[in-house]
Amino acid sequence: MNILIAGQKWFGAEVFRALRALPGVSIKAVCAPTGGDKLAGQANLYGVPVIASGTLNAASMPAGIDLIVAAHSHDFIGQATRLRAKWGGIGYHPSLLPLHRGRDSIRWAIRMGERVTGGSVYRLSNRMDGGDVLAQRHVFIRPGDTAEELWRRDLAPLGVELLAQTVAAYAEGGYVHGAAQDEALATWEPSIDRPPAYRPDLLMIEGQKAPKPRRALPAGLHPWTVAEAEHDTALYDQLCNAGDSSERSGGRRDVGENK
Repeated sequence: MNILIAGQKWFGAEVFRALRALPGVSIKAVCAPTGGDKLAGQANLYGVPVIASGTLNAASMPAGIDLIVAAHSHDFIGQATRLRAKWGGIGYHPSLLPLHRGRDSIRWAIRMGERVTGGSVYRLSNRMDGGDVLAQRHVFIRPGDTAEELWRRDLAPLGVELLAQTVAAYAEGGYVHGAAQDEALATWEPSIDRPPAYRPDLLMIEGQKAPKPRRALPAGLHPWTVAEAEHDTALYDQLCNAGDSSERSGGRRDVGENK
């Protein structure tokens, strides 16, 4: 089975190593940032072609790819690109989908005081983090955990394991069926570090209802939806500055980079 890995940093490199060791799996190309990225470095080490991040599309997709594997990729892999691969694409999201869709899922789970979270491998689709779930497992959030600690200790290794498990299933038996996400349970949280923006046009496909976004505030304050918060700059500043600096320093975007 021929695969393309789209990703970056430590997580992308670890996924590369894990998938390269699978019988019947051949990594034909990677899409990664150039200039010292760890995934690109692994590809160069083994002579695997590298497509620069931001340039992956239907025209640049290599021929003969069976599956696209997104491993901490910041590139949007559109439908036309996915259709160039025999079985489309899969990705890993560090939450128990359909809960906590969005880029800051780890930090939101901690801020909301949850004690259980997890990781999900899902089929890439037109809905952000919304495709069928192919593999999922929970982990516990320990008292005092930061997003970076939780990612490095539990969620990143879990993601490598679940992606390898899912790719192995494709290699052994062909197309892997998943379970549709229950949209009635879906939540979406925006980036903590950016002004809130409720863009249902980016989160849904025609004929489907977008999940209701939500915000969680520190103890003593009430939850607000993104639509409400974006009309109250003072509340948003209070939300984003709440909590200690070590918690805010973690997150899906940067954690695992130096591991």
